[in-house]
Amino acid sequence: MTQVYLPRTLTELWTYLDGEPEALIYTGGTDLLVKMPAENANTAPALICLERLGELRCIRETADSILIGSTTTHAELLRHPLILAQLPVLAQALQTLGSPLIRNMGTIGGNICTASPAGDTLPPLYILEAEVELHSRKAVRILPIREFISGPGKTQLQKGEILSGVAVKKPADYNIHHFEKVGQRKSMACAVASMAALLRLSPSGLIEAARLALGSVGPTVVTATAIDESLIGKKLSLTSLAATAERIRQLVAPIDDVRASADYRRTVSGNLLLRLLDARTQ
Repeated sequence: MTQVYLPRTLTELWTYLDGEPEALIYTGGTDLLVKMPAENANTAPALICLERLGELRCIRETADSILIGSTTTHAELLRHPLILAQLPVLAQALQTLGSPLIRNMGTIGGNICTASPAGDTLPPLYILEAEVELHSRKAVRILPIREFISGPGKTQLQKGEILSGVAVKKPADYNIHHFEKVGQRKSMACAVASMAALLRLSPSGLIEAARLALGSVGPTVVTATAIDESLIGKKLSLTSLAATAERIRQLVAPIDDVRASADYRRTVSGNLLLRLLDARTQ
């Protein structure tokens, strides 16, 4: 029978990991547990659940960032005034993630570590220049999220390490925060394609700065400085966005799967940019 451990402190966690170095680590289990076939459940490695580690469940503000503990649930983030006021693009993504039940169980750390190209929080975290904190018994190291995620389901987590938190930079002076995804249903759907965007518009309507990130159209979240820069100095208009949308369709590298064809994903990824015409300034 598989042993499940529930540490209440980091000291307890390291002790359990010393005894069970092959243990699977999780918090809400909304991704991990559904991947464990019932017939193999009793032969799986030990499980270590982090949900009782209160020191990893927090939301704090610094001068330029919001610090989020890895076991903070999506629902807790959506209720927190700092997230709603300072990180609206992340809040928009969280509103599309799963169902209320999933948002009550799933955590920011789990969504990052699952490293799915369709992960809803990932495009916002990329454009918010998030950095992850990786904690082991002996050390703490910091990595930009774009370096931490190396491929579908692949991260830079090392044995004996956990993702303890994420520092999300406040997007100062951006007055358009936008997230949208397309799925097979209007709710509780995995993204066929998604886009997070930050834009800063001048009083005359010119784009002064732009950050774009696209999900579910490559092995990791797709970003390109050249694409962002191509918008600068232009009006937020159908003409300027259509030209950049075509560049996006050429940039992305989607796959065919049961949810959508690569061609459909490529088309949608460009079309999502056009939706910025309807985005409201903050």
